[in-house]
Amino acid sequence: MTDTSREHPVPSEAAEAAEATKAETPLGRRTVLFAAGATVASLAVGAAAASQEPAAAEAVRAEPAAAAAVCTLTKEMTEGPYYLDGQLVRSDITEGKAGAPLQLALTVVDSSTCAPLSGALVEIWHCDALGEYSGFVGGNGHNEPDDGTFLRGGVLTNASGLASITTIYPGWYRGRCVHIHVKVHTGVTLTSDGSFTGGNEIHTGQLFFNETITTAVGKVSPYSTNTVTRTTLTQDSIYDGGGASSGLLTLTALGSTAASGYSGTLTLGVDA
Repeated sequence: MTDTSREHPVPSEAAEAAEATKAETPLGRRTVLFAAGATVASLAVGAAAASQEPAAAEAVRAEPAAAAAVCTLTKEMTEGPYYLDGQLVRSDITEGKAGAPLQLALTVVDSSTCAPLSGALVEIWHCDALGEYSGFVGGNGHNEPDDGTFLRGGVLTNASGLASITTIYPGWYRGRCVHIHVKVHTGVTLTSDGSFTGGNEIHTGQLFFNETITTAVGKVSPYSTNTVTRTTLTQDSIYDGGGASSGLLTLTALGSTAASGYSGTLTLGVDA
């Protein structure tokens, strides 16, 4: 994928406006959401029950909620101006960056069959607690070392389609809510320097975070030293309010405080 915004990748309101413009274009790719919650379950079960005789309807209502798993199609999201090719294949991308721990568990499935997709490379990249991307440090007003690789990388999915990645809770920068960029590649070749090459890019999206949790994390150092005004989910130009189908992670606390970090889970469906 060629991204002309990379020619002048300056973190600015103009760059974010360009990112938003690209996001408004329907791309036709597909994402699968497995919904086993009570709300979706009740809708699916209720619809089935309404079309049957009373005795049969009672049997349907007795089915477990997990039986109501459904697939929801959704659009992809923009790559944005901060992507760098050839990042490392590794499960821990923190490189010592300070921040609340984040354990990501991303499951990739085939959107046609809902079957797990093994051997796919799930690649992510995001800013640090101060809103700086590796390779572009300084764009959010902070001076720090820049090796071009921190908070970037990916892993191959296992037989269950699961990619587990250790990172930190992202910070924020001007014009965007807290988010993580994600790509899914198939058929890549691992290189001797720990990176990858080739293959097919089959999904480009973004992961988003609950506002209540982000507010709590924002009070913890070093996030609290980020002086840039934070854009919320509702103010963001790219997040469309679609919940998990649009990349909203399910977050679970790893401890009793925000500083202890979170686990984040999501199922991504791709057109394989």
